[in-house]
Amino acid sequence: MHGTVSLARPARGASILVAALALPVMCIAAFALLIATRPLVPGDTAQAAILNHVLLWNSIMPRAVLALVAGAALGLSGALLQRVLRNPIADASTLGIASGAELAMTAALSFSPLLIGFSREMVAFGGGLAAVAIVLALSWRRGLDPVTVTLSGMIISMIAAALSVTLILARGEYAMSIYIWGAGSLSQQDWNGVFALGPRLILGFAAALFLVRPLRILALDDSSAKSLGLALHSARFAILALAVWLAASVTAEVGVIGFLGLAAPAIARALGSRSTKGLLVAAPLTGAGLLFLTDCLTQILGPGFTDLAPTGAATALLGGPLLLFLLPRVHSVTAVAAQSTQALTRLAKPLSALAALSGAIVLLFAVFLTLGPANSGWTIATGALFTDLLPFRLPRIIVAAGAGGMLAAAGFIMQRMTGNPIASPEVLGISGGAGAGLTAALFLFGFPSPLIMLLAMALGALTAFLAMIAISARAQFSPERMLLAGVGIGAFAMAIVTMVLAQGDMRGYILLTWLSGSTNRAGAFEAWTAIVSLLVLVAPLPFLGRWLVILPLGGNSSRSLGLHVGASRLTLAIIAALMTAIASFLIGPLSLTGLIAPHLARLVGFYRPGQQLAASVLLGAGVLMTADWLSRVVIYPYQVPVSLFAALIGGPYLVWLLSRKDIKQ
Repeated sequence: MHGTVSLARPARGASILVAALALPVMCIAAFALLIATRPLVPGDTAQAAILNHVLLWNSIMPRAVLALVAGAALGLSGALLQRVLRNPIADASTLGIASGAELAMTAALSFSPLLIGFSREMVAFGGGLAAVAIVLALSWRRGLDPVTVTLSGMIISMIAAALSVTLILARGEYAMSIYIWGAGSLSQQDWNGVFALGPRLILGFAAALFLVRPLRILALDDSSAKSLGLALHSARFAILALAVWLAASVTAEVGVIGFLGLAAPAIARALGSRSTKGLLVAAPLTGAGLLFLTDCLTQILGPGFTDLAPTGAATALLGGPLLLFLLPRVHSVTAVAAQSTQALTRLAKPLSALAALSGAIVLLFAVFLTLGPANSGWTIATGALFTDLLPFRLPRIIVAAGAGGMLAAAGFIMQRMTGNPIASPEVLGISGGAGAGLTAALFLFGFPSPLIMLLAMALGALTAFLAMIAISARAQFSPERMLLAGVGIGAFAMAIVTMVLAQGDMRGYILLTWLSGSTNRAGAFEAWTAIVSLLVLVAPLPFLGRWLVILPLGGNSSRSLGLHVGASRLTLAIIAALMTAIASFLIGPLSLTGLIAPHLARLVGFYRPGQQLAASVLLGAGVLMTADWLSRVVIYPYQVPVSLFAALIGGPYLVWLLSRKDIKQ
């Protein structure tokens, strides 16, 4: 036995050494290939030689060095965040730091460009620090549990993204240029970026080495750290501020580089870095190599002088798969409690309540159709004014109601299928999958017809849903693993969307408009699509009531009751994916209606699946109609995307839902 152990250790050490050397070797090879294949100015004249020299030393070389510096800063930031929060999936992307910094930069560019000229680094730092402060405040009651922190970060990122898209669209001709910057482009024309970011990396690394002892102590539990004399809150805040400053500095200089701070420490640990000091050295080196290699590949694979995609969007593709890979290593000390999918109280007369709810929705429909602000104040449209406004208001209200009803029905199906009341199209990444399908259609067909766009979105949503089911089934559909799997799938899908968005052409503008979730372009086609789709897709569900009753019991219990689990799940998944795809096509991906509507139905007291389904559809329609009405009246005469209000309604609800149960020790 001892002989076996002694032989295994050198073999493992040798494999780690080979893996550690592989990354720099690949980087050197990629850079050599880049230099060999990069287009040059043609001709043998002295002018051509000068231009090629300028191209090499003022573009290619500073870009390469900036990739190394930015990657090292993000790797160090991720290592600090993961250590101080004891969270293996913490980084600037999962904690909302990048989204907060991007929102602050976008707002400053929109309203006060002089502020950006004065100190864009401080603007980004303020936005990132505010975002992480909100995330930590939301998860403080659960002891900074990794799952709760990550989900809170997802919520803040969603709301920040909705606000950013709103501001970008409001900028008109500057919209796409702001988004291309936000996608993380490393293109350089001089060495200013290196000179700006390099000293910050050196200062950050020196500060991190000074904080090695507090970081070692923080690896213990809080009580042990206090017993060793550590000022817990001060040390934690100092380390968090340093990590946010490093990440915000990179964001201010080159835009958002997605998930690199997550990948670099994970790879460094896989290569054998276990001590705090070793990780603080290995993570920046790994981050530098990863970003450098990714940037070289985007240049090599791109046509001519054009990159294949902004480097930040390309690195974001790492995020989803890496989150899924790290799922088994996430140990939630306060796991999300799986509440029952049954109503806590029961209505005495559910049919009368459904009738009253239907009447309330009709009343809301009438109010939103007629009531609104005008130049002279609030008015109720009647007569000729009503006739003039009807072609504009009626289609968008129908679209909002139909999309809300479909998202609610899709969320109801997902919650019953998995037995997890926190499941919904948006939280589980299904809406993101629909966006990836739309992106693929735009990439393959240029400007496809609405039918092709719908089919592509349905296929993307179904693929994402089936992937989530397959991953979650291995963990018996535990709520926290399912939610993190959804975050990973959604991150990967939205990275694909970002890659096309950042190209800056009309396809990108179509995607940006879709992301905003605006209904102000809704017409007869969209209205009829919403009505017909809702009726056709909801109609079969009452006949599948037995499946919806049995599936929450789990796979084994369902089989023992004679249910063909695979076929029933596939059928319901197709219906839910179609609903999600069509609703996302109509109002964008940022709504959380599919989460809150089934919950509201249970809270009201509808306990039978058929009653819950009907109530969910009505409540979903009401939520999105309300969000749409608010989007066009809150800053009249301007309009805000409906998804912003839907996210502002659903995000706080999800936070409350995650924190309402007692903490499990």
